[in-house]
Amino acid sequence: MTKPTAVDVLDEMFTRPSEEGISLAFVALRGGDVIAERYGRRPANDFQPEEEITAASTLTSWSMAKSITHAAVGILVRDGALDIDAPAPVPEWAGTDKESITLLQLLEMRSGLRFEEDYVDGETSHCIEMLFGDTDPSFGHYAAMLPLDHAPGSTFNYSSGTSNIVARIVGDVVTGASGGDPLERSTAIGEFLERRVFAPIGMTAAVPKFDGAGDVVGSSYVYATALDFARFGELYLHDGVTDRGRGSRILPEGWSEQARTKTAHDPDSGLDYGRHFWLWPAFPGSFACHGYEGQFVVIFPDRDLVLVHLGKTDIAHNSGLRMRLARLAELF
Repeated sequence: MTKPTAVDVLDEMFTRPSEEGISLAFVALRGGDVIAERYGRRPANDFQPEEEITAASTLTSWSMAKSITHAAVGILVRDGALDIDAPAPVPEWAGTDKESITLLQLLEMRSGLRFEEDYVDGETSHCIEMLFGDTDPSFGHYAAMLPLDHAPGSTFNYSSGTSNIVARIVGDVVTGASGGDPLERSTAIGEFLERRVFAPIGMTAAVPKFDGAGDVVGSSYVYATALDFARFGELYLHDGVTDRGRGSRILPEGWSEQARTKTAHDPDSGLDYGRHFWLWPAFPGSFACHGYEGQFVVIFPDRDLVLVHLGKTDIAHNSGLRMRLARLAELF
């Protein structure tokens, strides 16, 4: 029996029954070079006609944005502007039982704050209320004001609210103040991300989105091409040094190891969690950006490989998609 090739697996991925999900873009990078690339078609919906996806198409990150938030923190740590081991600089927490929560605990999703990360049930989901409701124009403030259910550092709870608290902290450092005019704030933060993150690594089409207070939605919304996302993965493949490890250091030395240090295990997925990155135990040393409905940037340092998948896959079929990506990692 002939062993399947990477082309065979990509064919399976892009032609699977629609009820199993839709693949819109795939890129594999090795040594800075694209070694495989595939694009699909986005079906028509109530808001847009059917669309042919190309290398120039920008697609949403969903929670892969959390890992970009981790990079923004790293830059400010390297600048000496943030200390991840110190209590997080959140004004609302001063004098409360939350004031001891550290920035590191936020990056590890171990703040102890209440947050229901549900993408379906709007009655119980803090995530839906925060992102799509009109409760608070500041997503970071919304999450910061939720009750403390556990001692800081004691309990893992994956939370988009936590990432938006971190994003607001980044915004406060970048702008030099908390609050202010939302347009001025978003402009300053957007310029920081472009100048310090996107441009140095060649993310030429990346566009972040902002909440009503002017802070980047660090949990969910960066639009970019598949190759852009691959370039981001490549930055972490080379521990924060641009140009395939031959350029300028923009993240602190060891920041990739910091990202992939195991801090929790998720029994539902069988995956481990680091610091705003997921870990794939079947591939020791690997780490990944994950986004809702099958967005992935997976970094395999021992293979000098970055894989990117963008599309729309229901959570019920997410494990099957990950299995195909794992097969591709073994075949490339």
